[in-house]
Formats: sequence, structure tokens, C-alpha cells
Amino acid sequence: MIRAWALFVLAGLAEIGGGYLVWQWLRHGWSWGVGLLGGAVLFGYGIIATRQEFGTFGKVYAAYGGVFIILAVLWGWGVDHRRPDLSEWIGAAICLVGVTVMLAKR
Repeated sequence: MIRAWALFVLAGLAEIGGGYLVWQWLRHGWSWGVGLLGGAVLFGYGIIATRQEFGTFGKVYAAYGGVFIILAVLWGWGVDHRRPDLSEWIGAAICLVGVTVMLAKR
């Protein structure tokens, strides 16, 4: 289960980080190189996600979705300096429970 969580976190950071770079390129006029790097990081995310071994595509991506939500809330707090409110913390906790349930049965 530790490997699954590590891959989810790595995939999440790649997806959010790559998406963030593309966002900065298109929305805030950062250089095209930033957009290209973001695209490459997003491509890496797709490869990382395939390394999961615990289930089918649908199960992997459903569980990953919960991890993504948690990481997105943390990214917003750490990178965009926007402190999550109570509803975001509660939603992230619910996602954490859901992912744990999905990973508990292989």
C-alpha cells in the first residue's frame, strides 16, 4: 500500500505541477518554455499513473482522484498561499477515507 500511495502522490504532483505551469503560460503570459515544460511534466504524469499495480484503470483513476483533490488543496495553500477553509479540509478528509477504502481491498 505504501508504493500505491507514493505513486499517487508523485502522479498528483506531476499533474498539478504540469497543469500549473501550463496555467501560468496561458493565463499569465509566462514564456512558451514554461508551457512546454508543463506539457512534458503532464506527459510524465500519464506514465507514472500506469505504474500502479493494484487494480484496473477505473479503480486506479477513481482512487487517484481522491488523492488529487487532497494534493490540490495543499498545492493551493502552499503555492498560491490561499489557506483552505473548513469545508475544503472536510472534503479532503472524506476523499482520504474513500481512497483508503478503495486501496484496502485488492
